Amino acid sequence: MKGKYFITSESVGNGHPDKVCDQISDAVLDAVLRDDPKGRVACETFVTAGLVIVGGEITTTTYIDVHKLVRKVLNGIGYTDIKYGFNADTCAILNAINAQSPDISQGVDTGGAGDQGIMIGYACDETPELMPLPIMLAHKLVRRVEEVRTKGILDYLGPDCKSQVTVEYKDGIPQRIDTVVLACQHLEKILDKTGKRITEESKKEIIKVVAMPIVGKMVDAKTKFFVNETGKFVVGGPQSDTGVTGRKIIVDTYGGVVSHGGGAFSGKDPTKVDRSATYMARYVAKNIVAAGLAKRCWLQIGYAIGVAEPVSVMVDTFGTGNVADEKLTELARKHFDLTPRGIIKELDLQKPVYQKTASYGHFGREEFTWEKTNKADILRKAANPSSSASTSRKTKALV
Repeated sequence: MKGKYFITSESVGNGHPDKVCDQISDAVLDAVLRDDPKGRVACETFVTAGLVIVGGEITTTTYIDVHKLVRKVLNGIGYTDIKYGFNADTCAILNAINAQSPDISQGVDTGGAGDQGIMIGYACDETPELMPLPIMLAHKLVRRVEEVRTKGILDYLGPDCKSQVTVEYKDGIPQRIDTVVLACQHLEKILDKTGKRITEESKKEIIKVVAMPIVGKMVDAKTKFFVNETGKFVVGGPQSDTGVTGRKIIVDTYGGVVSHGGGAFSGKDPTKVDRSATYMARYVAKNIVAAGLAKRCWLQIGYAIGVAEPVSVMVDTFGTGNVADEKLTELARKHFDLTPRGIIKELDLQKPVYQKTASYGHFGREEFTWEKTNKADILRKAANPSSSASTSRKTKALV
């Protein structure tokens, strides 16, 4: 994209009501996979003031103590005291889990996709993680909020928080940070004399301690900071807003920089291509960029329920590719097994790793198998068989 433009992405902390639900749903999934790697899970969570409802369809040979698991997750997040509006030890919990429909399982058992749908993967070379800069900064900000809260650096912060970052670009290159937005739940002790706003001193402290360590290298005199702009954020978490699993799909992926297939991730076992094929799409796109074959790579994969092979695969490099998009599509099909069973095997998805994905984004984190770039050399050689001098994509650390 030519000229000057701005891109904004947001993230939310692990105490945000929707993320509370994602973590509970994925904790249930992990508990099943820990004892039953082939268990089928589609777990949804709903949370509101004083109440957690866990429902969905689960077929497994193991037993899950849902009540105990929910309280463990809530305590880990930090909802340990009613002063934060929600208490892990006293909230009500309703278990409404059923078994998976046999009409679906008979198609999945043979290796077919667990549902129809389109899945999107993306990578770009503007950060070391091969992710868009705005969403990476937004994730790092809410992770920093959790760090300063749990370490007692800012002891007045609560578990709920949100961030938003606007980055200015010129000709496709990030130039500076234009705007930083933070909404941090807090105790009443940092309110001013009116009781309606946090003190200016607290705002400055949050900017200094939370924001600047993350964004400091790219801010300038024109950068705008907005902290708790409604005045205060005492009432937060499930007391303030209802949470539901799967409502932060843009936060979970690429921050709105590219399209989204529409399917949520949390609470779904890897036979559900909403999740596993989106992870594979990221894996393919990242390896294409890591191979130096494009600066940006967008990949769409389409599936039909009960059918193993995808009905469509498409690569778009937005004109940044060194190889034709059609050729890259062929390479993706040739060098990556895009069937549900192939994806599960390649990415080792039947292990209990999912609760960790439920906060701070599913992509751009090296601890996950779909972030490997182990096929970059293979793709580079296949795309340029006569050239042995090509080198992998080098990225400049912007943050």
